[in-house]
Amino acid sequence: MNGKFKLIIAFFVAIVSLITYFGSSSKNEITGETQRIGISKEQEVALGLEARPEMERQFGGRAADGQAQARIDRIGETLVAASAAKDSGYPFEFHVLADDQTINAFALPGGQVFITTGLLKRLKTDGEVAGVLGHEIGHVVARHSAERIAKQQLTQGLTGAAVLATYDPGNRSSEASAQIAMLVGNLVNMKYGRDDELESDRLGVRFMAEAGYDPRALIQVMKVLAEAGGGSQPEFFSTHPNPENRVGRIEEAIREQFPNGVPSGLMR
Repeated sequence: MNGKFKLIIAFFVAIVSLITYFGSSSKNEITGETQRIGISKEQEVALGLEARPEMERQFGGRAADGQAQARIDRIGETLVAASAAKDSGYPFEFHVLADDQTINAFALPGGQVFITTGLLKRLKTDGEVAGVLGHEIGHVVARHSAERIAKQQLTQGLTGAAVLATYDPGNRSSEASAQIAMLVGNLVNMKYGRDDELESDRLGVRFMAEAGYDPRALIQVMKVLAEAGGGSQPEFFSTHPNPENRVGRIEEAIREQFPNGVPSGLMR
């Protein structure tokens, strides 16, 4: 392909990617943020429901423990009904997964929230469970998955343009340039993931407090994750910040929520 023609096509791909990303924005009424999102809430719900069976399969299916499921339903539904999450418009559903070795919890776009038996059995109080679920509800309400989809599409478009413009099958040195462009794109998306985790911690504190749970229980959750080996990778290359490094942010969010101190009587 002619070098000049490649540059023209690469430029066109980059411009279309930028216009598509920056031309799609909406305000999140709960977080107050203006977000770059290219899919609707209805599409998020559909994506979550479509992905749910595969996620369940990867973690051993749903747990057979009816009491554990009832507990998760009770706590999750309390968090949603008594907090700003109820105004999000998402049909939240909570699921206990059978995997008792993996320490994990996650949310799919649209309101599907999961916790593994491996994590649940390490949580001693309803407040700690509420901390985990509140954090995951935060991901959904903040539309983090939809934001990442839009960012990944932008990144793919820009890195694709860079690869197209620089890669020459007859020049091995150009291959390194193409790989660097793709690595940079991946690291950008990973940083957004870390920011999402910290925002979900803040939202989790907010939702817990609104629902009558003591948000300090979320600090204990961080200790549980740390003891389980969470954050063993270098933080810069991880989409999840080290649990130890999140405690300070959670304490800050608690002070903002309760400037006069956490009142007594909250569920822990």
